[in-house]
Amino acid sequence: MEANTSLWHSYLTVILSRERQRLEQFQRAEDILLTLLEDVHAREPRFLVDYNRNLEAFEFAVCASEDAVTVEMPLRIDSDALQVAACQSRDTSGGHPAGLNSCYLQVPSPGTDLEDWIGVVGAMEHGGGARCLVPGKVLQHLKELLVSAIVHCQRCFLLQPGDVSAEHLQEDAMELSLVIRGTWKTIRFDIVPVVRRHREPLQRQGQQSDRGFPEGSLQKATEESHFVPASPHCWRSSTHLPILKLLYAVDTLKGHCLDSLRLLDQLRDQNWGGHSGKSGLTFDSLKMVLLWSMEFFPSLEDWQDLEGSVYRLLVILLRCLAIRHLPSFLNPEKNLFQGVATDLASLYHKVESFAWDPQRFLHFHFGPPARADSGQADPNTRALLQLPNKDGSYWNTAYFDILLSQFQVYQIQDSARRSEMYQLLSKIRGEIPQQS
Repeated sequence: MEANTSLWHSYLTVILSRERQRLEQFQRAEDILLTLLEDVHAREPRFLVDYNRNLEAFEFAVCASEDAVTVEMPLRIDSDALQVAACQSRDTSGGHPAGLNSCYLQVPSPGTDLEDWIGVVGAMEHGGGARCLVPGKVLQHLKELLVSAIVHCQRCFLLQPGDVSAEHLQEDAMELSLVIRGTWKTIRFDIVPVVRRHREPLQRQGQQSDRGFPEGSLQKATEESHFVPASPHCWRSSTHLPILKLLYAVDTLKGHCLDSLRLLDQLRDQNWGGHSGKSGLTFDSLKMVLLWSMEFFPSLEDWQDLEGSVYRLLVILLRCLAIRHLPSFLNPEKNLFQGVATDLASLYHKVESFAWDPQRFLHFHFGPPARADSGQADPNTRALLQLPNKDGSYWNTAYFDILLSQFQVYQIQDSARRSEMYQLLSKIRGEIPQQS
């Protein structure tokens, strides 16, 4: 037992040792980015520079891979005066479908300083059209300003040769990507114009309490709504910054909550994506799994030891992979696995293989990843994971406690919680044979 515990902590120690290097790399690249954004703001004051990049730096340091860093650039406009109206799904301008949660941001009256960003859109839906803030125009303006800023800063020797690559600015995307040199590697920053509205805070569907989180953190994370481009004509609600705020709040808690995320993300990058490092499982996916685990396991007792903490995330991840459904934490009706171009069944077997024999994977390698078969898998556990969740009975603490007991990492002494687990287990025993 002590040897196994040491292995888990040794693996985590190596992960933690790399975070300071990654943070230094981010800060060097951030200095260059801020130089460019300050030049953009000087040319166009409607684009604001948000100097509080602590959350982005924190996320980059925790993440194991070289994923792009999303940077939201706020617009200096009277956003609370805008009216939100749903986009129609047939808005597919430029090959970008509007999406179910997309919207127009209507400008109520003429005579504003937004005339060059306004267009008449949605004529069929609004009987003659409505004057709306057009994200395509905002993006084009920001792209031109970024190119000008790069040229100006190079001429003034504020940038060194090779500091910035703007080749991705030519791509037809809803974010503007710059590749910036850090201390020894490059970082891709995806710059996104964002409209922040204070009048209508982001509303989380379902659970509204801070269960599992520091008091007040959920309200603080959702105190404003963010809208980012979804298509050249439509905007969409973004939970990027609220999720980062919640993640940052989790880091203030005792126990191994965030360590669990660090460890699983390292496995994702090293083992679960194959030698190419690519899979349908992203760092954003694991962040969502962690946030759900905080709600389902709110007791400090759940996070006292590293191995047990990791398994709290694992059982939720396995459940989501088994039923091909990962609900968004702030919008549970949205399935984050929907439309993901990956073999979720293959990914499930890799994660399951780790769950049954973690010692094979808790080491760093520089060649092909360890073979991720699932020869030790328990058919009863797999049947549990694949139970259909018709009434929400299998998306709660009692259900995941049953799974933890299957992996022999359930050590909770709360009598009420154990009673709920046994009651649900009695119900499941009558259903599993029908699922076999």
